[in-house]
Amino acid sequence: MKNTHSFHIPVMGIGFTIDTPLKVAQYGMDSVISLVDDILLEKLRKMYCEKFKLPYQEITNRAEDFRAQRITSYLNLISDLATKKFEELKQLSTEKTEDFLAYIDMLPETSKLKTEFKKLASKGFDFSEIKQWAAHNLSMGSIDVNIMTKVDKDNYKNKEKLPTIYNDAHAALRGFVKSKLNSSVVLSAGMNPRLYSYLSQFDDFFPNEEGLFKKKIILKVSDYRSALVQGKFLAKKGLWVSEYRIESGLNCGGHAFATDGLLLGPVLAEFKEKRAELRVDMEALLKKALEAQGRTVPKQPLQIKVTAQGGVGTDEEHAFLLKHYNLDSIGWGSPFLLVPEATSVDGETLDKLAKAEEKDLYLSDISPLGVPFNNLKDNTKDAEKQTLINKGRPGSSCPKKFVALNKEFKDTGICTASREYQHLKIKDLQKQGLPEEDYQKQYNAITEKSCTCVGLGTSALLKYKLDTKVEGKGVSICPGPNMAYYSKVMSLKNITDHIYGRANMIARKDRPNLFIKELHIYIDFLKTKLETTKAPFNKKEANYLLVFANNMIAGVSYYRNLFNDTKQVFESMREAILNELDKSEMVLNRIHSEIIEVPSKVNLK
Repeated sequence: MKNTHSFHIPVMGIGFTIDTPLKVAQYGMDSVISLVDDILLEKLRKMYCEKFKLPYQEITNRAEDFRAQRITSYLNLISDLATKKFEELKQLSTEKTEDFLAYIDMLPETSKLKTEFKKLASKGFDFSEIKQWAAHNLSMGSIDVNIMTKVDKDNYKNKEKLPTIYNDAHAALRGFVKSKLNSSVVLSAGMNPRLYSYLSQFDDFFPNEEGLFKKKIILKVSDYRSALVQGKFLAKKGLWVSEYRIESGLNCGGHAFATDGLLLGPVLAEFKEKRAELRVDMEALLKKALEAQGRTVPKQPLQIKVTAQGGVGTDEEHAFLLKHYNLDSIGWGSPFLLVPEATSVDGETLDKLAKAEEKDLYLSDISPLGVPFNNLKDNTKDAEKQTLINKGRPGSSCPKKFVALNKEFKDTGICTASREYQHLKIKDLQKQGLPEEDYQKQYNAITEKSCTCVGLGTSALLKYKLDTKVEGKGVSICPGPNMAYYSKVMSLKNITDHIYGRANMIARKDRPNLFIKELHIYIDFLKTKLETTKAPFNKKEANYLLVFANNMIAGVSYYRNLFNDTKQVFESMREAILNELDKSEMVLNRIHSEIIEVPSKVNLK
């Protein structure tokens, strides 16, 4: 079935989209809830039960399989509440007429639904006729969930390690499967073979004869090879990937994966070229696996969606990506952080985001996962972290331990942002007798890690005035670089009008094209890599830098051909784009020469 809207709201942080479906699903908009923090989900469940006068019984840590139970209970509650709002909207009662009209109004102008409604309404506003039409034609937005596959901490009871199915990501998956949702799980941050194998334990992920699923799988990927490897792994277990969600490696929010210099445009082009082949190859593997398992083999061909996200900021970019690359939807993330009707951001953070410029948004090393992380300068969690450093007691108390994955000092794992880990690491550092400059550099690298698994959820607690005694008031926020070009708080209508070209929410005139912005970010990333990689390079370092540079040079060539061939789009900035490509190519050629010319332990020529 065709999506009601041509955009979706991706997961953002841990708490920023935690209740987004309850705010937007009634308008046919798809969104994603993070399943990292079951403690936060339980607090929100209690709040909403009290708000809507529903019975609530706390699920404590003493309950069997409490993490999965909390997730199931929260998702069921959100599903019930969102469905109730949607059903009321379709009833066109006096108090809900405004919501119904908002649903229609926010649809794109190309929507058949919108055209049909206008035709119907032009005959006169017949409530009974329109109500019947709405019941048959309007659809609710999907309530999807996100699991970061690598955030899969082992868990213990009475100091005994529990079976793998009680690991964090495994329990989150089980919580989703047991919920009443008929939607998708978005698997992000790379492949976790144990978790992927665990998916095959649940019948909901397997198709019926008509090729329909109770629960679907979405893979978030940065390049085609990753999609192919992960898709094949799953297909061989009889599991179908219903959507490949392509995200820019660096021009995105949250964690950033640099993809060896593969730029978004060439990646999308490869998916476009190989999409049919991908579907056929995966279906052949899937049918073979289903037959071997004695499961139902669908009679209808299975379909895949391909979507993209990361840095899209104008209706022209949105429409171009959909049409040129045959995409099914475009993800709009960071701008929605400025939409209180859609996301949960506290007032102070909202103000910081609205005022943020390019200099305030940077790729940091604060994540305990050891992956580059998009960050906002002067966020309150980093200020809290610096206060502890100044007191000589760096590190977080680590109240939730969701990323307690480092086993350098303890087999049970410690988070690298925790006080315990940083104390032990600094003690080791002090024994090395390093020169002051080297010592300070390594000390800073240790203490830079921030407690993001708490900080990325606290904003929702602050917004709803819930208790933060355990978490503290510090907020981490992870917008993409695109946030620099939005400078005011928006309504849901504002942002949808912006996406569909009915309004412009960007006051600045200097926003670069999304492909050029990503290119600049990648060049800066490559320069930093080159500066921090000690010469002479070993073979692995040299190959990495050369592959990265070569992929980027090929990307520039692709963009030059793209913008020369597509004359009907980006006309107002075409000359500027081509000039930027020329400049970027010169920079990349210099970097390439520098890599080749550096004295090396291997022959690069």
